[in-house]
Amino acid sequence: MLLTTGLFTSLDATAKYLTQDYPVPQVLWARFTFHLLFVAVFLGVRLSVTLRSQHLSLQLTRSFLMLITTGMFFFAVSQLPLADVVAIMFVGPLFVTALSVPLLKDYVGPRRWTAVGIGFLGALVIVRPGSGIMSWLAVLPVLAAFSHALYTITTRKLANHDLPMTTLFYTAALGAIVTTAIVPFFWVTPDLSGWLLMALAGLFGAAGHLTLIKALGYASPVVVAPLSYLSLIWSIGLGFALFGDLPDTMTLVGAALIAASGMYVFHRERVRGEVAPSTE
Repeated sequence: MLLTTGLFTSLDATAKYLTQDYPVPQVLWARFTFHLLFVAVFLGVRLSVTLRSQHLSLQLTRSFLMLITTGMFFFAVSQLPLADVVAIMFVGPLFVTALSVPLLKDYVGPRRWTAVGIGFLGALVIVRPGSGIMSWLAVLPVLAAFSHALYTITTRKLANHDLPMTTLFYTAALGAIVTTAIVPFFWVTPDLSGWLLMALAGLFGAAGHLTLIKALGYASPVVVAPLSYLSLIWSIGLGFALFGDLPDTMTLVGAALIAASGMYVFHRERVRGEVAPSTE
C-alpha cells in the first residue's frame, strides 16, 4: 500500500502535466488504454484464462467506478493544485468506513462515526464553500472520493473470487473501450514526449492497481485505506517540483483533520481485531 501511494501520485502528476497540452478526455484515454496494453503484454498466453471472471458484472461495475473516479479527478487536477485535490480525496477512506456497514456488513461504533464526521469537517475546511477561494471544481474530488470508496469495497469483494491479474485487466477494460469511442472528438496529435508520458501514465496506473489489489487481498479496506494519507507528502513534493504549487495553511489544516480521523478509524479497527478473537 505504501508503494501504491507513490505510484498513484506519480500518475496524478503525470496526468496534470499532460493536461497542460492535451484535452482531459485524451489523457483519460491514454491512462486506460496503455494500462490495458501493458497488462495484455504482461499476461501474454495467459490472457484468455485471465478473462474468465466468476463475477463479470461486478468486474464491469468496478471498472465503471474507476472510469468515473479517474475522469472527475483528472478534470479537477487540470484546474486545481495537485496537493489540494489529493487532500480533498482523503475523505475516501472515511466513505469506505461508512459504506462498509451496508455493503460489507461491518460494525462501526459511535467513536468511528465521530471520526468520520470530523474528517468530513476537514474536507469542508479545504473546500471552504461560499468563500470564493476554491473553485466549484473542488466538489469533483469529493464525488470522486465517494465513487472510489465504492471501487475499493468492490475490489475487496472480488479478492476472494477472481485472480488479482483478472481484476487488474478489467480495471482498465471498460475505461479503454469508452474513452476510445469518444477520444476522436478531442484528439490532439502528441509529439514523442507526449506519447512517452501517456505510456508512463498507463504504466503507473497498472502497477498501482496491482499493488492495491494485492494489499486489499491481504487486509480489510478499513485497515488498508488510511495508509493512502501518505500520498499528501508525494503530492506536495511533486506539485512543487513540477508546477510550483504549495498548499495553503487551511488546506494543510483540513488535510490534518481528515488524516487524523482516518488514522483513528484505523486504530479502532485494530483494537476491534484484537478484542474479537479473545471474545470468541
